[in-house]
Amino acid sequence: MGQEDLMNTAEDVADQFLRLTKHYLPHLARLCLISTFLEDGIRMWFQWNEQRDYIEATWSCGYFLATCFVLLNLIGQLGGCVLILSRNFVQYACFGLFGIIALQTVAYSILWDLKFLMRNLALGGGLLLLLAESRSEGKSMFAGVPSMGESSPKQYMQLGGRVLLVLMFMTLLHFDSNFFSILQNMVGTALIILVAIGFKTKLAALTLVVWLLAINVYFNAFWTVPAYKPMHDFLKYDFFQTTSVIGGLLLVVALGPGGVSMDEKKKEW
Repeated sequence: MGQEDLMNTAEDVADQFLRLTKHYLPHLARLCLISTFLEDGIRMWFQWNEQRDYIEATWSCGYFLATCFVLLNLIGQLGGCVLILSRNFVQYACFGLFGIIALQTVAYSILWDLKFLMRNLALGGGLLLLLAESRSEGKSMFAGVPSMGESSPKQYMQLGGRVLLVLMFMTLLHFDSNFFSILQNMVGTALIILVAIGFKTKLAALTLVVWLLAINVYFNAFWTVPAYKPMHDFLKYDFFQTTSVIGGLLLVVALGPGGVSMDEKKKEW
């Protein structure tokens, strides 16, 4: 079997998977995507005092402002999750969660930690895809903005979402000299480039979902660490952030790459 035959077989398998799951995949994608916000909102409730004291001590902002920060995170994240899952005011919910990401990036000094910053941007990419999915083709939030050719803002949101999702995988690259790490880096880099440019997008995104799911379960198994150990919270945070990026990739699989992609341009050739 040649390389082209192997690729065609893989695409057939991916198409068969999509046909079987087309009614469930978008719902699963949304659930995965909001999982990190859901977990963090619940954590704000159970670790209310710890979170408030941390913000108060770090920023010297006083008890009242620190309490407002925790309350805003709790209500903003849980409320946004409920709206997204119930398919009500999804655009407003997405903008609210964008605000939460920006607020936490500053409050927890994520801006200066490249790994966490790239993961937060990847999470933003997932929300951008969710925002694109919630838009109907006939409506536009940018109605007064001149359109660029035949492309709609939705298509540029899908492009931006795909590119930002790629940042998650850049944090997973290991610069070791052993064969497995080199192979993993080469395959992973090839797949993220395919997703970013929108070539063989559904197959590449589905492959990344499987790969990332395996890495997530293996490396971020927080349930194997006792809850009183700090590592439990670190692994739990990583696990749900990665799950959210998996949700973004599942949206790419379910909806396709959008108009600004090589897959779409191929149809015109």
